[in-house]
Amino acid sequence: MMQRRFLGKPASTRMGGIALRRFCIGMWMLGWSLGHAADQVNRKPELPAVVAQTLAPAEAPLSPAAQARWDHIASELRCLVCQNESLASSSAELAVDLRREVRSLIAQGQSDAEIRQFLVSRYGDFVLYKPEVKPVTWLLWFGPFVLLLLALGMGFRLMRRTHAVPVSLTDSERERARQLLES
Repeated sequence: MMQRRFLGKPASTRMGGIALRRFCIGMWMLGWSLGHAADQVNRKPELPAVVAQTLAPAEAPLSPAAQARWDHIASELRCLVCQNESLASSSAELAVDLRREVRSLIAQGQSDAEIRQFLVSRYGDFVLYKPEVKPVTWLLWFGPFVLLLLALGMGFRLMRRTHAVPVSLTDSERERARQLLES
């Protein structure tokens, strides 16, 4: 049976079989992610006329007071597609629809709280950048602090642990170990 070789030595001695597999899988994942990122960069832009037609109805002019309300509400809302962009800065189609919806709710005279409640009932707490503190979102609000306290407690416990002093072998134990190793 022929043994695989890596840099002149058997692969099993140069790099463990599992380590080699992990390395190959990691390199494959890196290549895939770089290729995926390149595909995102090389995408063809949309036609400007189509974008202008889509954005025109949602960007109807508002009164200065309504515009101030719109700016405040839109900065508190998250784009459901982009996830880390505000509703005001996102160019996703769903964000355009949500902007249109929020503008129509402002035009109907609904309060900021009513608009937020409408969007939360429709899309869940995820639509808000700062969700309310309630039993459903306790893990979101307090989870990082609990994990930090657990990590600090474990670190403190590991630091306080006394290290075991190695016990030296007796002559009879050394002789028995030598006999076991020779056989």
